[in-house]
Amino acid sequence: MPLTLHLGTDDLTRCRFAVSPLCQTHEALRMLRRPARHAFHRDWLRRVRDTVAGLDLSELWLFIPRKGGYTPDFLGPPPQAPSASFEEELARMRATDPAMARGELARSLACTPGAAESPYSRAALDDPAATVHRLADLTERAWHALLAPDWPRHQALLEADITHRARQLADGGLEALFGDLHPEIEWAHDTLTLRGYGDLKEAQGADGRGVLLMPSVFVRPDVVSGFARPWQPTVIYPARVTGGLPAGGATAEAPAALTRLLGPHRAAVLAGLDAPASTTTLADRHGLAPSSVSAHLSVLRDAGLLVSHRQGYYVLYERTALGDELAGGA
Repeated sequence: MPLTLHLGTDDLTRCRFAVSPLCQTHEALRMLRRPARHAFHRDWLRRVRDTVAGLDLSELWLFIPRKGGYTPDFLGPPPQAPSASFEEELARMRATDPAMARGELARSLACTPGAAESPYSRAALDDPAATVHRLADLTERAWHALLAPDWPRHQALLEADITHRARQLADGGLEALFGDLHPEIEWAHDTLTLRGYGDLKEAQGADGRGVLLMPSVFVRPDVVSGFARPWQPTVIYPARVTGGLPAGGATAEAPAALTRLLGPHRAAVLAGLDAPASTTTLADRHGLAPSSVSAHLSVLRDAGLLVSHRQGYYVLYERTALGDELAGGA
């Protein structure tokens, strides 16, 4: 039975986007535990393999089930601001009510047969306040080791996705927005449907609070929903760009005619911009010097094939409608 969420008038006016470094940290850890996601993140996995091996996250792993079970919501609560810092979100996690934490911890342990009977699990449930702080410490360690070095680039990618979604909403309304988030998401008759979910007893209605939409670098190929009270209903979906590469992990090949017109490198840069990207990302992707890519981007922008805008630390480039036509061989 799919998970459905009917959005009333108040909900539709309160749908919002956010970027959450804390949620990204836990999605990265969840990805490490779920081999079905590994094929979409091979480059990142190779880069952090030795770092992961040196981290002792055993207490945290207990609450991140391997096969689609429940991870406590307080580990990555829906952010209150569109773009909060990791430190702000971690402080909020540390302030979790112990009684609520105990209920979520117990629900998570129930997803793994026998887990609730281990000595650590019993101790974790006996003193949930101390458990919250230990898990926060482990999360902070994982953040600094795995995500913090790349966070400016990841943040730029996530904010670029939100910019794209806002344009979809402006151009085509909710149907265009929800229809492109993920193959498992449907929007019809004011109802958001997530296929592939069973009948969840904890599922809740939006109740006028709207839905929080969060792009993620690490959730691909899944879509994750969080509907357990008291949190705002949340949908975490794959960002259009992951790890600095287009979603499919490969650079689009430039049409032969475009190559003859622009030259091989400039045509490759234009064809590879299926999603907004920075000069550094494009240089890495095409094996070119950043100065060369910058020159190509300037020519393409002056010709009306690209536009640029700043996202945080980065200037991102994306194709115009004319650029899309040329890159597609039209």
